[in-house]
Amino acid sequence: MILEMKVPSPGESITEVEIAEWLVEDGDYVEKDQAIAEVDSDKATLELPAEASGTITLKAEEGDAVAVGAVVCHIDTSAAKPEGSEATIEEKKEEAPKVEEKAAPAPETKTYATGSASPAAKKILAEKGMDAASIKGTGKDGRVTKEDAVKAVPSMGTPTGGSRGSSRSKMSMLRRKVAERLVEAKNTTAMLTTFNEVDMSPIFALRKEYKETFKAKHGVSLGFMSFFTLAVVRALKMYPAVNSMIDGKEMLSYDFCDISIAVSGPKGLMVPVIRNAENLSFRGVESEVKRLALRARDGQITVDEMTGGTFTITNGGVFGSMLSTPIINPPQSGILGMHNIVERPVAVDGKVEIRPIMYVALSYDHRIIDGKESVGFLVAVKEALENPVEILMNNEVKKSLEL
Repeated sequence: MILEMKVPSPGESITEVEIAEWLVEDGDYVEKDQAIAEVDSDKATLELPAEASGTITLKAEEGDAVAVGAVVCHIDTSAAKPEGSEATIEEKKEEAPKVEEKAAPAPETKTYATGSASPAAKKILAEKGMDAASIKGTGKDGRVTKEDAVKAVPSMGTPTGGSRGSSRSKMSMLRRKVAERLVEAKNTTAMLTTFNEVDMSPIFALRKEYKETFKAKHGVSLGFMSFFTLAVVRALKMYPAVNSMIDGKEMLSYDFCDISIAVSGPKGLMVPVIRNAENLSFRGVESEVKRLALRARDGQITVDEMTGGTFTITNGGVFGSMLSTPIINPPQSGILGMHNIVERPVAVDGKVEIRPIMYVALSYDHRIIDGKESVGFLVAVKEALENPVEILMNNEVKKSLEL
């Protein structure tokens, strides 16, 4: 029996996928539920499992865009599983006839003729006052080609001797979709960015005192994302316009906080969502961040896990970024950019002190978020991060960290 395998729907709004990579070859025997291909949608990379055991016949090439529901391969379920024991393999090796090895013929040595050049090469050499006889041609029978002439006579200021190769590769469907969304955000929103700086000393002190106990108790590290996420949740409640988006001629506001976190995956940028972050503790946020980051890294993230989100946090600091203007993740209206932490001299009570400082940036859609709200939001985030014990923990550190 021949089973036709069709592309399943990865999500409600997805109508087409791209064959990123076949994990098997045409004619292979596959087992049921074995991963046979990786397919890219515009939101995620998913594995395609075999629906039955049998011999597979591929009906699409790598890089092909295929519609959801289209046939991508046939599986002959009546085919017997091939013998694969070591004994059988050894017997086949012994029975195989020996093939005499023939010595490869010695390569012919070409003698390059000099002084013979193509018309185009002659013109270039004449303009530069060079003789074709001084150049070793790479054309047929040593003929000097146009490329030989160009390389032999470099333009003024052009370096020579190094590699000048290039390569071309097709962008994945996910990467193309990310590119489209970024351009769309720049072209369709009135995007503006406001900046501030955060003294990270209080968070450093908390992490130094409690990070080992926290990890031993909960199995996850006490990182910066939990502090930033909870500070953002508080600020979103204070400035609900930042937790809104434009829907036609209406402004849609949310009473919950689904926080998207930008992470780098093997196929490019992915933005999984922490659902109802307003209900999570420090442990809850850190556990969810770790879970989503691992799934994105391993290519297991699903479309549902990246759908939605009311606000985004991105951390360019892990790559060494000092300052940036993050691009809004449409249809959201705001995104907070975290950056690296650097010891800087700052004025504290009239004295210069060295403190760990992080620059933060809020990009927002000025169509529905005014300057007063955007600046107020970022100041609220700054206040919570610089006074986490009082503002984020209600002066109950151990209770907040569930220690």
